[in-house]
Amino acid sequence: MDLFAQIIDFILHMEKYLDLILQAVGGWTYAVLWVVIFIETGLVVTPFLPGDSLLFAAGAFAARGHFNVLLLWGLLALAAFLGDTANYWIGHFIGPKVFHTETRLIKKEYLERTKRFYDKHGGITIFLARFIPIIRTFAPFVAGVGQMRYGYFITYNIVGGVVWTGAFLMIGYFFGNLPFVQEHFSLIIIAMILIPGIPALVEAIKTYRDSRKKKMEPVSQAAPEQK
Repeated sequence: MDLFAQIIDFILHMEKYLDLILQAVGGWTYAVLWVVIFIETGLVVTPFLPGDSLLFAAGAFAARGHFNVLLLWGLLALAAFLGDTANYWIGHFIGPKVFHTETRLIKKEYLERTKRFYDKHGGITIFLARFIPIIRTFAPFVAGVGQMRYGYFITYNIVGGVVWTGAFLMIGYFFGNLPFVQEHFSLIIIAMILIPGIPALVEAIKTYRDSRKKKMEPVSQAAPEQK
């Protein structure tokens, strides 16, 4: 049971074991990080894998000379881009088949709503989702289900992948080895996860209010004038 718990802890908190991975596989750690980032973004069933914290820790290790930070950035940006792309196409092919037969939980109306949402807000959703764990894994899948135009998707996919990996790597590179940061690593990671989610929350509230207003307008217009 202890071994199983250790394996789970290793998977969920790989950033804590990065030094051990480096000692065990050396230069192949680049490949390990690449695979983790690809799977975390590319498979809708693996949102639990570390993303932000792993990038931050990798940046800190790069500052100590264990990685070439620019090479690492290029490789992990590619992994993030390909991961989201794979996730998009999985949703693209699965979506129509899932919604082909209607049930109480699965209705074509939901698919149409998803399409309309991604037509209007798809770009900013794909970009901001990069910075929000779990949502990051589901957003490209749902974009595929909603049949978001691939040319539109891929633009924000590339920009989001480059900015996300670069931001966390560079923050880790320049600040990850400060004593204060090392002492409060967990709290800082939580803050880095929550703060980027604020714009997405504001956008979601705005979208909800706009949709509520549109629903109320026909009702108010249809109401008879009081004399």
